[in-house]
Parts: sequence; C-alpha cells; structure tokens
Amino acid sequence: MAAVRAEHVYNVLFLCTGNSARSILAEALLNHWGGGRFRAWSAGSFPTGRVNPLALELLAQMRIPAEGARSKSWDELAVPGGVEFDFVITVCSKAAGETCPIWPGQPMTAHWGVDDPAAASGTATQKMLAFRDAFRALEHRVRIFVSLPFASLDRLRLQRQLDEIGRQQPVTDDASSGT
Repeated sequence: MAAVRAEHVYNVLFLCTGNSARSILAEALLNHWGGGRFRAWSAGSFPTGRVNPLALELLAQMRIPAEGARSKSWDELAVPGGVEFDFVITVCSKAAGETCPIWPGQPMTAHWGVDDPAAASGTATQKMLAFRDAFRALEHRVRIFVSLPFASLDRLRLQRQLDEIGRQQPVTDDASSGT
C-alpha cells in the first residue's frame, strides 16, 4: 500500500488466538460499519474450530450480520495468491506477541487488545456481559477506524492513528458497568 487511496476497498484481517469471539466480532463489525469501503476477515493462531455461540447470539441481538462466520487458522489466509491485506489487526494480548506469518503486500499492523469474553466465568448473564464489553470496545474502535480520512493520511500518520485507536476505550455508563 504505497499510498492510501480513498476509493480503494481495504482488506482487513483481525487476528486472535482462538478465532472464536473477539476477532469474529471485529470482522462482523467492520463488514457492517465499513460502508463497502472495507472487507474484513478473521483468523486465529490456534483456532478453536468453532465460533463461540455467545458471539453469534450477541451479533444477532445487535442485528449485525455474521453469516459465514467460522473459526479458522491464519494459515488458511496466508497463502500465495490469496487475499492481499491492507491491514492486519490483532485483538487479543497473546496474538500481539506471537510470530505472525509474512503477509503479502506488507500490510499495516496494529494491536487493539480486548479482554477475552470467552474466558469469562459466572452466570450466563455475567458471561454475556463480558461479550457485550468486548463488543462495545471493538465497535468503538471500528467506528473510529472507518471514519478516518484515509485520502489525507500518509502511511506514517495512518499508522499513528491505528496505534491510537488501539488505546481507545469505549465510554461506559453506570448502568452498563455495574457501578
């Protein structure tokens, strides 16, 4: 990606370890909010082989399309002649420190770490709240990302923006945070 082009459809890969929750949510959110300017995929370094049912339930509740969502290895996407990604974004802390495959086209990378809702314990309500928190964090970041003025950002400034998005936290109200 020598220059950032406004008319270009950007291919974005969200990586996580299990590819069962966070990266699935991010993929669905970007495909939904991207307005046709983005095409998102997700994959994992050690995929679980199944999408967490709570992720699919939440996406359905929020009316975010997720048809075709499936847990898969990043090896499936890192193939010669495969999709050339403009952006590769890790969404969990473990993925940020793992060795990633070489992606064709030298995509821009960022880390947007989110706590793993699939690791939540407790009641069904507590587990769903963990998924809602992850959803809210990812949606906040995705909506900032899609609103960036891509045509006016050079690669260095765009990288700074990607890194800043990763530090963003969604605004929560007292009712949603339980305080």
